[in-house]
Amino acid sequence: MKIELQDEVLSVLWEGLPIKHRIIQAFAEELKENGIKFTMDDLARRLGISKRTLYEHFSSKAEILDALIETSFAEVDDKTEQILNNPDLTLAEKIKGVITAMPTYRELYDRALFEKMKLAYPEQWSKISEIFTQEWDELQGLVEQGIREGIIINKNSALIVKMITEAVQSVHDQRFYMQNNISTTEAVEQIAEIILYGLIAKKR
Repeated sequence: MKIELQDEVLSVLWEGLPIKHRIIQAFAEELKENGIKFTMDDLARRLGISKRTLYEHFSSKAEILDALIETSFAEVDDKTEQILNNPDLTLAEKIKGVITAMPTYRELYDRALFEKMKLAYPEQWSKISEIFTQEWDELQGLVEQGIREGIIINKNSALIVKMITEAVQSVHDQRFYMQNNISTTEAVEQIAEIILYGLIAKKR
């Protein structure tokens, strides 16, 4: 009776709200704080709902993880598309924007967590691994355009893109960035600026 009453009250409170989004957000928070070892009971407690309510929306942690992966990388794709289609941005700004496009939930970028996921959720690990190793076609196109227009030095475009992607993927080493008090956003921003504008300070 208590669980049924709780579900009824929450259904009123959450009417019109994206409960699945709230579950995904809570799942990401659990990943960040506790790694992959938390339970559906832990997740339900964080959300303040019954486990029954949780299972009405997702059948397992693996299914929520799938949703988190899909949501995160769909968000990156959407941000990238907006950047590419923005006529007010210069080519250099578009390149930087594509490099720095990040999802709201960045827990999937934690290398230690990613490696643990390989054993516990191999199917989801494979999905993320495939996404991380995909070619950055949009970035490749921008770099090639920049070379043609004389904005970027005339070097091998594939090599330039590889350098950029390898540098960006270093953000997976969350321990390094935490030890040096650098957020993921700051890291990617600085990586993009160094690659685009160099290490040598301009003469005044």
